[in-house]
Amino acid sequence: MTSSTVSGAGGHPAGDIGDHPEAPNADDTIYQAALPDNEACVSAAAPELRYRGWKTMPFVIGNETFEKLGSIGTAANLMMYLTSVFHMTNVDAAMALNAFSGTTNLATVVGAFASDLYLGRYATVGIGCIATLIGMIILTFTAAVPTLHPPPCAGGEEPCAGATGRQLAVLVLAFVFIVAGAGGIRPCNLAFGADQFDPRTDSGRRGINSFFNWYYFTFTIAVCVSSTAIIYVQSNVSWWVGFAIPAALMLVSCALFFAGERLYVRVSPEGSPLASVVRVAVAAFRKRRVAAPDDPGKSLFRTRHASSLVSRLPYTEQFRFLDKAAVVVEVKSEVDLDGFPKNPWQLCSMQQVEETKCILRVLPVWVTCIVYYVAFAQTNTYVVLQATQSDRHLRAGGGLEVPPGSFTIFPMLALTVWIPLYDRLVVPWMKRLTGREEGITMLQRMGIGMVLSSVAMLISGLVEQRRRDLAVLQAATSGGSMSRSKVSPQSAFWLVPQLVALGLSEAFNQVSQMEFYYKQFPENMRSVAGSLLFSGLALSNYLSELLVSIVHRTTGGSEEGWLAEDLNSGRLDWFYFLIGAVGLADLVVFLVCANWYRYKVYDDGHEQDVDGNP
Repeated sequence: MTSSTVSGAGGHPAGDIGDHPEAPNADDTIYQAALPDNEACVSAAAPELRYRGWKTMPFVIGNETFEKLGSIGTAANLMMYLTSVFHMTNVDAAMALNAFSGTTNLATVVGAFASDLYLGRYATVGIGCIATLIGMIILTFTAAVPTLHPPPCAGGEEPCAGATGRQLAVLVLAFVFIVAGAGGIRPCNLAFGADQFDPRTDSGRRGINSFFNWYYFTFTIAVCVSSTAIIYVQSNVSWWVGFAIPAALMLVSCALFFAGERLYVRVSPEGSPLASVVRVAVAAFRKRRVAAPDDPGKSLFRTRHASSLVSRLPYTEQFRFLDKAAVVVEVKSEVDLDGFPKNPWQLCSMQQVEETKCILRVLPVWVTCIVYYVAFAQTNTYVVLQATQSDRHLRAGGGLEVPPGSFTIFPMLALTVWIPLYDRLVVPWMKRLTGREEGITMLQRMGIGMVLSSVAMLISGLVEQRRRDLAVLQAATSGGSMSRSKVSPQSAFWLVPQLVALGLSEAFNQVSQMEFYYKQFPENMRSVAGSLLFSGLALSNYLSELLVSIVHRTTGGSEEGWLAEDLNSGRLDWFYFLIGAVGLADLVVFLVCANWYRYKVYDDGHEQDVDGNP
């Protein structure tokens, strides 16, 4: 928050540097005198913000809803667009989408830093909305203008014409704008909505919680509409109309966002909080030869944080090599008359050291989650191709044919149904069983999600085996070949169990991940914590792309390999089993990291998940 919302921080003396032999006492007048003056200056310079709360929600939530409708409606069926309109091979399209998804999520890190350092959340979201709209318009042109995409296939044995360099350049340009837009919107939209409520009041805190609930509700609605109605238009009516609809929805999103301009609370950027982490690392390295204190919990340099919203952290034993950053070697040369470090790159506070430790403790868990998400990367690629080569009719022998991309709705439906059941039924039962307010810990929920992910990959492999066997049997009995134009008689709805398992896995792991990062990061680093989930998704997309490339090259290529162009000639089932095995190995590493992890403890003795168990 800006200084106007966090003035009057503390109660901790600015010069409380503990009992270090060369440090002055905590009640030394040169360290106490400046504190009231500093607070007075902050209060005088801080304009009073007017929180309008729910009055801004029609604009904020409206912007969120229409933005999600537009962006999800654009991205959900891109696999079919690249293979059917741009005539890419399955492997090339899968790798392109993995790169697109990965870059989109990685761009959130850039967006988070741009927001914290220069732009602020309002400007970052606004620029992101405009960039996304431009990208969607360009993508619509690639479908509507005949010269911007390859001509339709002529049929017969003649291969389809591929895209020219100019056509691919325009397509990439559309993706660049969409990536830039997502990089601005995703890390800031939740925080911007929460900014509209006063966190210092009970009604404001209730409003923040309600806003989060509305956010996930509208996200679910957007996924359902995009995965059904919009994909149906794209697959059965027209690609350009199917892309024009999300672009029009994005235009409405932009209009709603800027219509509420005069009502918004705009939090000014204060600089990246990660600079403190870098200072701790530099100071610890510069003082690497300094003797470690015998009682670091009492003798390390302490000072209050500038923000009253940041909880004061007690000393912890892990990563003790960082403690030297807060060792005062010579008071006169390192501490000024106000009780603050003269050189922040040479002396840091114990609070800064403990905040750095919080981040270091989270990172190993975050790394294991990168591998976990590889299973989810297949949902918009090979699951769609499986549905394409299966019987997608609602009833045997005919009826409405479901578009392949619409099957991606099932994980979200499973998540939507499970979350209220979990909150209302499972948590109270687990609370009675474990004595914990939340039933089981965040890391335990994440571990359950990882187990479900591996189970989903096992189911995926078995279902693909059956689909392929039926296709081979059908080709053999009809005297024909396993042509890609001949789908398996297996119903595509056999894919539902694996997708439901992935949805339940996401309900346990991803939801818990967001809560984990939010609670375990220092309060002044929550914008960075918000981008951590997306950066993990980004790296998992790149990892999935690498895995697809390696498997494709080492197993025989597009004709006979595991990931053959014709799934009936490949062994996609073995690929799924491989991902499941990797997931189980990742689970073992996660359990080690979770057992080592210690939850954040506050200076007043309050702990989150006090026993530190995974």
